[in-house]
Amino acid sequence: MSKKSNTSKRYTAEFKRDAVALALSSDKTVTEVARDLGVSPEGLRGWVKQAKIDRGEGPAGALTTAEREELVRLRRELAEAKKANEILVKAV
Repeated sequence: MSKKSNTSKRYTAEFKRDAVALALSSDKTVTEVARDLGVSPEGLRGWVKQAKIDRGEGPAGALTTAEREELVRLRRELAEAKKANEILVKAV
């Protein structure tokens, strides 16, 4: 069973964008670029994949970053509305 490290790093959107640009424009492999930048190869591959989806180069049905963010927001709003509705139902 693997556990997520409590020391996982968070990278800025600018860093990710620059890392993706470097990975796509370099003659090096994604693994080599990741090693040079000090990030995990899997993480960089994920960033590259999402960048391609955001540019419309991904598989059909894949969500862009903006769509993912909107989905999270809408799910949060729905959960809040359900809680409010439960409170109103109990009050009646």
